[in-house]
Amino acid sequence: MLVLRVAVVLALCACAASDRYHAEPPARAAAAPAPRQAELAKAYWYDEAQAAIEKRARRSAGKGKAKNIVFFLGDGMSIPTLAAARTLLGQRQGRTGEESELSFESFPSVGLSKTYCVNHQIADSACSATAYLCGVKNNYGTLGLTAAVARHDCEASLDASTHLESIAAWATQDGRDAGVVTNTRITHASPAGLYAKAANRNWERDEQVTAANVNISSCPDIAHQLIHHYPGNEFKVILGGGRREFYPNTIRDDEDSLGRRTDDRNLVEEWFEEKRSRNATYEYLWNRSQLKDALNNPPDYILGLFEDTHIPYHAEANNETEPTLAEMTELAIKTLQRNENGFFLFVESGRIDHAHHDNYVELALDETIRLSDAVTVATELLSEEDSLIVVTADHAHVMAFNGYTQRGGSIVGRSDYTGQDGVPYMTISYANGPGARAQTDGVRVDVTAEENFGDLRWRSHAEVPLSSETHGGDDVGVFARGPHHDLFTGVYEQSQLPHLMAYAGRFGPGAHACNAAPVLANTIAFTSLLVVLLAIQRFLCL
Repeated sequence: MLVLRVAVVLALCACAASDRYHAEPPARAAAAPAPRQAELAKAYWYDEAQAAIEKRARRSAGKGKAKNIVFFLGDGMSIPTLAAARTLLGQRQGRTGEESELSFESFPSVGLSKTYCVNHQIADSACSATAYLCGVKNNYGTLGLTAAVARHDCEASLDASTHLESIAAWATQDGRDAGVVTNTRITHASPAGLYAKAANRNWERDEQVTAANVNISSCPDIAHQLIHHYPGNEFKVILGGGRREFYPNTIRDDEDSLGRRTDDRNLVEEWFEEKRSRNATYEYLWNRSQLKDALNNPPDYILGLFEDTHIPYHAEANNETEPTLAEMTELAIKTLQRNENGFFLFVESGRIDHAHHDNYVELALDETIRLSDAVTVATELLSEEDSLIVVTADHAHVMAFNGYTQRGGSIVGRSDYTGQDGVPYMTISYANGPGARAQTDGVRVDVTAEENFGDLRWRSHAEVPLSSETHGGDDVGVFARGPHHDLFTGVYEQSQLPHLMAYAGRFGPGAHACNAAPVLANTIAFTSLLVVLLAIQRFLCL
């Protein structure tokens, strides 16, 4: 029945145009193997994470409690991207570059996470966000729902048993504050994983839901959920792009762009009204100078929407109107750290992914460096004793770092070698994407002879022609600093990440640091030892 219902939904769905970077996968000639039934349930992934934590905690030397947690995500930040970005950083500083280091590469613990979805070998940013924010793996293109919900299936998503809570919800339930920072639209897949439950990641505004013949009252759009549903309506800080998703198409925003909502609702004004009803102080920001002013005396709640859609690449941004990721991170931390109970903050550098999709190598590497800058701000503002900082990626890309170039050769330049055809090739290229060039009589194009070679928006060579380069299925790095950082080592499921962070912070479901009794045989002989061990444990956790 599930397969039949999904087929009907897909057949009827007149879907709105999807994000140009993330086209929906084509229909397959043969159906994919059905996932194991157990993987469709939240309990499967919760149990998997808790078992892993129990094993790791036995050999962990970690102590203390993570009062504050800052979770940084480099969207599409593959391991080759890290190696190339650190090299570019060093070369910009006048060194050979390979010996350089991004800020978080000096963190004491490093691990690898596995990024597949329940129904896809290679993840998108929605299923991965559900994993690293909600602790459960689910289906490609869906947010905040278990794998029992297929993409586009609004009806299936109405079942409360499929709904997931994010680590931001766990934190607010513990009396902490929560916030989100991104340089993409705030309704885009990665940040939406914090607060949305959506059977399609593209349902960012009302018109995209209704265009799919879906009842908007049953499955409200992602922007609406951020403003009106828990936990988004509790976030103390919301900073990113995407104003168009919040304004009706009859209103122009602060930069004279029309909104795109067709329901005549102004969600920014509705956010104002909700905060007024709480007698709380609040502020709406749309430019960099306003953000800098807010640093001096932040209100209770901040909503910053700095662009109609995604915030421009840092290298192309208007410095007068567009804040940097580091500046947004600073405001978020200074606002959230006023809560004595602590906070959870999610920070995404989302445009690494976009640049890779377009085969814009230097822009992708520059955006990675800007993430490093933002991490530096967090390490300077927060103590390693009580604040856990975790840096990772949601998925990889198919960028290759290749050839035998000499030490110090330009990371965005040509390799020292040529192909067997005598034509140069780049140190960085892609397996697929819009940078593919057609051969002439079986001979490759010399891309280094192109008129715009070396420009920021010059596309590196790709092998397979596609309008948008694809994600990769590689494991991605995880870097951790702060209380219980050593739990983040090894190779593990991406869905363990929020459970590990909550364990270190002593909140959320499952075991907490210094809170889980040792596993002992159920015999009278061990009763006294159990009492002693628990007493010692309580003493050590003081």
